[in-house]
Amino acid sequence: MKIIILGAGQVGANLAASLVAENNDITVIDLDLERLTLLQDRFDLRTVRGHAAHPSILKMAGAEDADMLVAVTQSDETNLVACRIASTLFNVPTRIARIRSADFLEAEGGFLSEHFGVDHIISPEQEVTETLRRLIEHPEALQVLDFANGKVRLVAVRAYHGGPLVGHELQDLRRHMPNVDARVAAIYRRDRGIVPKGTTVIEPGDEVFFLARKQDIPAVMRELRRMERPVKRVMIAGGGNIGRLLASRLERDYEVKLIDHNKATCALLAEKLHRTLVLTGDATDEELLEQENIESMDVFCALTNDDEDNIMAALLAKRMGANRVISLINRSAYVNLVQGGEIDIAISPAQATVGPLLSKIRRGDMAAVHSLRRGAAEVLEIVIHGDFKTSKVVGRRIGDVALPEGAAIAAIIRGEEVLIAHHDTLIEAEDHLILFALNKRIIPKIEKLFQVGFGFF
Repeated sequence: MKIIILGAGQVGANLAASLVAENNDITVIDLDLERLTLLQDRFDLRTVRGHAAHPSILKMAGAEDADMLVAVTQSDETNLVACRIASTLFNVPTRIARIRSADFLEAEGGFLSEHFGVDHIISPEQEVTETLRRLIEHPEALQVLDFANGKVRLVAVRAYHGGPLVGHELQDLRRHMPNVDARVAAIYRRDRGIVPKGTTVIEPGDEVFFLARKQDIPAVMRELRRMERPVKRVMIAGGGNIGRLLASRLERDYEVKLIDHNKATCALLAEKLHRTLVLTGDATDEELLEQENIESMDVFCALTNDDEDNIMAALLAKRMGANRVISLINRSAYVNLVQGGEIDIAISPAQATVGPLLSKIRRGDMAAVHSLRRGAAEVLEIVIHGDFKTSKVVGRRIGDVALPEGAAIAAIIRGEEVLIAHHDTLIEAEDHLILFALNKRIIPKIEKLFQVGFGFF
C-alpha cells in the first residue's frame, strides 16, 4: 500500500517502522528536518519537509495516488484539516486521524467523518488509559488485551516458581481445571518464542500468553503464579491527559491519589475529579511520598510527559514500598532497558497505538490487531469469509489448516459463543478467529492464507 504518514514523532516513527517492515510504500511529512533525516537513515522510506495540512505539501508527498493517509501530528486541528484536504482535493480512499482532545472525541457520532472526512479515529491517550485500567484489574499480569468486545481476554503472566502448573506439561491444565476452557497461545523463554504443545513443560520465569473467557482469567492465573492482593489504592504521578483520564476511570472503584507539580493543573483536576485526592508536588520528592503513605499503595503509575522523571519516580516508589509500579515511557530504547527489573511494567504510548492502526492497514478483514512484546509479535482477530471452495480455512478443522510456522489459532468467536481452539474445532464462515503470530515476518503468509478466492465474489 502507498501510505502517507503526517508527523514524525514517537507514534509516527513507530508506525513507519512497522509498515516499512511489511514492504509498504511510506512517505512521512514533518516540519522537523532532524527527525526526518533520522527516519530516512534508519528505514527505506521517503520524507517531505513541510506543513502537514498544506495542499502543496500533500501533493508533493504523492497524495493524488495514495491509498491511505494517517495524520498523527501533535495537533488535532492539523490532523483534521489534513484529512479534509485529502478527502476533498485528492480523494485518498482511507483517512485516519489521531485525536487527543476530549471535545473532539465526545462530538456527536458522525461529526468528524461528515465534516472532516475522517474514516477512523485513534487516540493514544485512550488506548494507554484502557491498557492501564486492565493491568490494575489484573495486577499479576504483564499485558491484558480484550477481544470480541471483552468476551475473551489474552493475558501475559510471568510463571512463578511454585505455581501449581509450573514444572508440569500444558495438558495437565485441563486436569487441574476441568470446568475451565483456556488455551496457552505462546510461551517466551529467555526472549525466544515457543509455539506450545500439550507436552510443553512450563518453567519458572516463562512469559506465558494465555487466552480465556473474561470470567475464567483469575482461575488460570492461579495455576501459573501466586496471586497478588486485590488492588485498592492507586497513586498517579502526572495530571496530563492520561493521568486525568485514568483517575476519572478508577475513582469509583479504587482510592486514588494524583500528584502534579503545576498548581493551576491541580486546581483544574480538583474541579473535574470527584473522589480523587489531588496533590500539588513532585512525584520524585521522597518526603511527599512518605507523607502520602507510598508503602500502602497497591499500584503506583508514573504518567508524566518526561521519561526520566517517570523512571525515577517509579524506582523511588518501588524502593519506598509500593507493591507494583508502572511507568509510561516514550523512548522504545528505555522500555527495553527498564521493563521487568525494579519497574514492573513499562508502557510505550506509541506501541499501544500501532495495533489499532495496523487493523486498518492489514489485508483481509481484521477486527483487531495488537502488538506484543514491543512489536516483535502480534495477535490478530480475523473475520473469516467465503465457503469451502473459495477459502482455505472455511469448513476445515483447525488441525487441518496449513498455518505458517510460529502461528497458532487460540480461539473462535461465533456470534455470542466463545470456543477455545482445539485441533478438531471446525471453522465456519463469519467466525472471528483469534490468531497468535510469534514473529511479525509471518504476517504476509497469514494474510494470504485467510484471503478469499475470486470465485466467492
